[in-house]
Amino acid sequence: MTSSAGSSCTSTPRPKQRRSRRRSCPTPGRDSQALSALGDFQTLPLEIFQMVLNYLSVKDISMLSMVSKTISSRLINYISTSSGTRRLLLQDFHNAELPGRTQGASILEHYKSLGLLLKRCTLLLPTRDRLKYVHKVLSGVSCFKLNGCASPLHCLGLQCYGVFLQILTAGWDELECHRVFNFLWELSNLARKVQTVVSGKPGSSRRLELRIRLYCRGVLLSPGSHRSDSAFWLTRILKPWPMVNQARLLYIIFGPVSSLDGHVVWQKMIEGPTDESSLKGLADAIKLLYGTEAREWTADDVISLVDELSVVPQEWLMENNARLLLLSGNSICFTFLASKAVNGRAVELARLMVFMALVCEKDLYCMDWAVKMMQKVCKVFSTPWERNNFLQCLESTFARMLMDLLQAVLAGERDEEDSSFLNLFHLVNAQANFHKEILYLAMGSSSTT
Repeated sequence: MTSSAGSSCTSTPRPKQRRSRRRSCPTPGRDSQALSALGDFQTLPLEIFQMVLNYLSVKDISMLSMVSKTISSRLINYISTSSGTRRLLLQDFHNAELPGRTQGASILEHYKSLGLLLKRCTLLLPTRDRLKYVHKVLSGVSCFKLNGCASPLHCLGLQCYGVFLQILTAGWDELECHRVFNFLWELSNLARKVQTVVSGKPGSSRRLELRIRLYCRGVLLSPGSHRSDSAFWLTRILKPWPMVNQARLLYIIFGPVSSLDGHVVWQKMIEGPTDESSLKGLADAIKLLYGTEAREWTADDVISLVDELSVVPQEWLMENNARLLLLSGNSICFTFLASKAVNGRAVELARLMVFMALVCEKDLYCMDWAVKMMQKVCKVFSTPWERNNFLQCLESTFARMLMDLLQAVLAGERDEEDSSFLNLFHLVNAQANFHKEILYLAMGSSSTT
């Protein structure tokens, strides 16, 4: 019994040892492969490895992430540590100067490099997981949120977030970019916020209008983006809404703002003639949507949007309409004017043409541009009667406007800038130069015949 018990005791452990050896055999191979993927860093403990990273620039860490999957995973862990967060997530957004100056430019460059680092570290992850990881890393930065900063006008946070996303998503296909937009849209609850500002009375939610403007311009429409990228993001912002709301939202994002508090100035286009700087943002947005990069917009869509924009929040002064068209470029200007000619709106077309001549005179554009535009529009009319009717309306508009201004001057209606007299002066010169160019054109064509 003793011998049998002894034999059973000595024989029992043997198969267990063999099974144990069979299970543990592959592990050293995997460990050695992982260690070999670390290269010379395999001799360093993890704490020392992370200390070394503190001496590398973000660009160098980004290059290091491409060495192997193992190093990339270690870098992902490092980014999530407290030391990595302190090192990489700079938050000195308010002490930085404007982006064109040294300190402001440096923090923007830092977040460009950080965007490239996270782009490379998450290269093998699905888009949804990449976005979740990036959000987890950046969630502690309050200035990256729509309502996160107490002083948004003096903060570079949203611009840094924008350049970060611009680098992160560069080269992603359209489906992935759709997911990025939807992720940000839901994360910031933008749908509800935009609904509030486009359906309420203009200016009733001034702070929210400002927040939406800064977020869209800084994050989604990051300065320096390619035109195709800007067209994509602007389309995503506008397309979910009806045309009337699109126009309101376009004005919030690109319209004129107060130099004192940054709030949208809703009465700017209604109270008096404005300058180019107040219209340039709107004109650039219209050109972007009308260009070949914005594939989801037709010419009719853009014309309808410009029409709706000209009554936000009320009907604009015709001079401001004319100035916006001039700034929007030849193609959109002609298309807009031709649509009125085709639809039989000769009187409105004539008024707009007169104001375009006035803007050319005031803003020192070549008057022959206005004459050539008129000549091009005349070819749109299907019959000589329609063309002659338009020309008659044009001359009648000149005469009526001159008489109205002259009456205002004679009645002594003057303000501090004596605007009535100045307007009369500009209109008389505009009419003279406009007809001078017509005479040049007529006499030139008659001499050639």
